[in-house]
Amino acid sequence: MATYRTQIQFGAPNAPWHDDADLAIVLQTRNAVVPDKARPATGTQITWSGPQGSGSITFFDDGASFQGAAQFPGEGPVAYRGTAR
Repeated sequence: MATYRTQIQFGAPNAPWHDDADLAIVLQTRNAVVPDKARPATGTQITWSGPQGSGSITFFDDGASFQGAAQFPGEGPVAYRGTAR
């Protein structure tokens, strides 16, 4: 499982970033996309949508960070980024 400290940014592109809840990811099909004990490869993209919100992120630096966007229930879309714990 890869765990990330996350931040969101809303308003203007130069607005401050705000700490948000950690993001934990494990994604496996026939092969591990996000392995149980590793990080996703650079360029890996993950998109999700459900009752708890939606998002789309891309991983960089051998999975040490990600950038993308998210939207949570009752809120507008925000910029979303994270760094590995």
